[in-house]
Amino acid sequence: MSMYALAILGVVLIIALWALTTFNGLVRRKNIVAEAWSGIETQLKRRADLIPNLVETVKGYATHERTTFDELARLRSQSQNTRDVAERAQTEQAITAAIGKIMAVAEAYPQLRASENFQSLQKDLAGVEDEIQLSRRYYNGAVRDLNVMIEQAPSNLIANWFAFKEAAFFQIENAADRGVPKVSFS
Repeated sequence: MSMYALAILGVVLIIALWALTTFNGLVRRKNIVAEAWSGIETQLKRRADLIPNLVETVKGYATHERTTFDELARLRSQSQNTRDVAERAQTEQAITAAIGKIMAVAEAYPQLRASENFQSLQKDLAGVEDEIQLSRRYYNGAVRDLNVMIEQAPSNLIANWFAFKEAAFFQIENAADRGVPKVSFS
């Protein structure tokens, strides 16, 4: 083999190794995004599982808030049937607002606030909200890494060739809702 043929073979081999490494990096990041989304879904499910207990606990004291309870039940059901990340984020934002309304109703009932069951729910809900926030950060970081690799040259060549798609961020649209939800009753 001539020196020219060896040089061409070397360049082709380097390009093939780069393409393989880039493809594997994209696959790894895509799987990290999927794993991170699974973490968010787990925390959202934990919160959704707490909602019926919260509603039943508060309902005994505030029966006149039926529309809020019904709205929360509807949103909970909608959330569990939504697969689109952006739509799910909107639904979860609405759930957070509805839970806030129920918590505000509970403020008017000192007996409810003193209830051991309600205090336990409050503690569990606060913990879940913290976990949701952490899971959302992890997911959004994974999405950022994947999206940068898909958009950035030269890895965008491999991403386009194998039809890798950018992932959606799990964002809260309302700037006022970006803060940590307050679930304290003290």
